[in-house]
Amino acid sequence: MQYIKIHALDNVAVALADLAEGTEVSVDNQTVTLRQDVARGHKFALTDIAKGANVIKYGLPIGYALADIAAGVHVHAHNTRTNLSDLDQYRYQPDFQDLPAQAA
Repeated sequence: MQYIKIHALDNVAVALADLAEGTEVSVDNQTVTLRQDVARGHKFALTDIAKGANVIKYGLPIGYALADIAAGVHVHAHNTRTNLSDLDQYRYQPDFQDLPAQAA
């Protein structure tokens, strides 16, 4: 298997291997031709996604399209934005606590 559609509602699939432009993928009795190279772990559109429409992965909206995205196009930070608000941004702020020494 070189790609996976995780949930029935998804409008993107995930490449499980590097996929070359021109590769034909078949999902749900539909064939999509990749319009760009898609690196392993990255998403590509299974259907046309209109500007402003949600990108659906895991059956849930994970972001929205910044521009129209045609089926077969690489879906990543260059053409999508997260649905998280500025208040939901994650920051790594460790608060390490010293632990008492343990008896041997």
